[in-house]
Amino acid sequence: MREIVLDTETTGLDPNSGDRLVEIGGVELINHMPTGETYHQYINPERDMPEGAFAVHGLSSEFLSDKPVFASIAQEFLDFIGDSKLVIHNAAFDMKFLNAELKWINKPQLPWSQAIDTLDMARKKYPGAQNSLDALCRRFGITTERELHGALLDSQILAEVYLELIGGRQPDFMLSVVKTDAGGKTEHSEYTPPKRPTPLPPRISEAEARAHAEFVEKLGENAIWKQFM
Repeated sequence: MREIVLDTETTGLDPNSGDRLVEIGGVELINHMPTGETYHQYINPERDMPEGAFAVHGLSSEFLSDKPVFASIAQEFLDFIGDSKLVIHNAAFDMKFLNAELKWINKPQLPWSQAIDTLDMARKKYPGAQNSLDALCRRFGITTERELHGALLDSQILAEVYLELIGGRQPDFMLSVVKTDAGGKTEHSEYTPPKRPTPLPPRISEAEARAHAEFVEKLGENAIWKQFM
């Protein structure tokens, strides 16, 4: 199962008021575990950077001036995420901006059903508690070591938080196999333990087995034990 943990940075809060995306970051998960594959892109918003937004992510208009516009990177981004579920903290915000940018260049919208909202997950699991990304990191003992927000860094942090929300950092107990071929392509499959060359000896004696069989016989034809004998 492939998922993309996703985060964005923007010039503000509302694309309908002229705010734009300035950064996208994504982390690939297979069976809930990071594969090492990531997506990261700064974007020229073709507008000024408000002081409030700059204080959050530190991306200035000057820094972004030579970065590609969204239209030129949109297809690469769509190819990376494919139809995988998008794990996003406060998904309504990021999906709103992504779909606004896609609409402006006549690209298909991302369906809301594709998103998994970790904020909603956290609110259901910890009702009444603080459930910001920073608060969840403190709850789970995850070290962030950041002064400013960044889309890729926040995606990597959210990947750890997501694994805690679904039951721990190793929800499948690492029972998966990752194989890489000569061309660098990876394949993921479930781990299957090898068969024992010599079966383990039975734990009950022959006398105990006979006694059990005699007991089951007394239970009649419909005894459930007879389904396993």
